[in-house]
Amino acid sequence: MINALVVLLGLQLMGEVVVNITHLPIPGPVLGGGALAAFLVVRGRVGAELSSTAHVILRNLSLLFVPAAVGVIEYRDVFVAYGLPLVVTILLSTMMSMAAAALVFRWVRGRA
Repeated sequence: MINALVVLLGLQLMGEVVVNITHLPIPGPVLGGGALAAFLVVRGRVGAELSSTAHVILRNLSLLFVPAAVGVIEYRDVFVAYGLPLVVTILLSTMMSMAAAALVFRWVRGRA
């Protein structure tokens, strides 16, 4: 498990370093996740230790939402004041993201 955590955190750190050096407009963990995906595609398989560690992390992923929920409770007055614009913005941005993903999927599928 330690080796898999070192790989995951090392790739995240690598992503952060690359983003800080090159000033890319994407988060470092996203770049690190892309590097992990590329590595696994080249390798052709996911090792048992990495798979086991990833499943442990995913099973406990809901714990990461606790700080966000506390923030919502802490700033409930702001959410009450700006609730409608916030909901509209979230819905529109979600629909636009889904549409963009569908268009990219169709474009990539057409190139294959």
